[in-house]
Amino acid sequence: MRIQWFPGHMTKAFRMMQEQLMQVDCIIYVLDARAVYSCINPKFEALTGKKPVLYVINKCDLVEKDDVNKWLTYFASRGEKCVAADSLNGRQRDFIVNILKELNAAVIEKYRLKGAKKSVRAMVVGVPNTGKSTFINNLCSSRKTVTGNKAGVTRGKQWVSLAEGVELLDTPGSLPPAFEDEERALHLAFIGSVKDDVLDIEELAAEMMSYFSKNHTDAFLARYSLNEMPRDVEERFIAVAKARGFMLSGGRVDYARTARAVVDDFRKQKFGKIMLDLPEEI
Repeated sequence: MRIQWFPGHMTKAFRMMQEQLMQVDCIIYVLDARAVYSCINPKFEALTGKKPVLYVINKCDLVEKDDVNKWLTYFASRGEKCVAADSLNGRQRDFIVNILKELNAAVIEKYRLKGAKKSVRAMVVGVPNTGKSTFINNLCSSRKTVTGNKAGVTRGKQWVSLAEGVELLDTPGSLPPAFEDEERALHLAFIGSVKDDVLDIEELAAEMMSYFSKNHTDAFLARYSLNEMPRDVEERFIAVAKARGFMLSGGRVDYARTARAVVDDFRKQKFGKIMLDLPEEI
């Protein structure tokens, strides 16, 4: 399945980020816990330059804690600052604000020596649907940015000021102009970082079932009350359609409903808390 989605607003978003880079002190790089490695956009890596970076593994409530810890260890081994976050609550607000101040201690001290108080300015980046805006809203303890559980909600820059002396710039989610790694592209499609409107959902479901034929197979079988994983795509569609009651007259499969059900089941954690990318696999 070939995935490609880079609409015009993403080109504008990168241009805006480049223009704003000189105005910020650091970068907050938000990654979806279900696909940490796939969420790392090579174009963002070039954008960050020498700015301090705080990696935030977001939506940690959707995966197992032990798997998140593997990624925290991985980033630490590379000398990079990384924290785990759950965008559904704001309990880590003070913790993350303190880390931002720690990352920018040198510039804060520089201004202090001049008798000025420095407000840290951080640009928040990430691929679509990683929960950047919700993350910011929780840091602000209020809903100040536009959020949505789908790709491409934030379209323009949004500055948000925090009482703690931190200003955040929310930016639109952006994907690489081209995917060189098909597996990473699929993982982003699985978690909804690529708009479903530009995908063939039946193909996506077929790829997802192929994934489950090799990973977390027991969870897939349990969800649809199957004894064994069907051997090929057609048999898998038939088995799931029968299990969910999506058969049409004449014994035909309702492929559209079946495909949508498989994709939705994954995104709603009906197969359990699954992390698609693990550091030992890269």
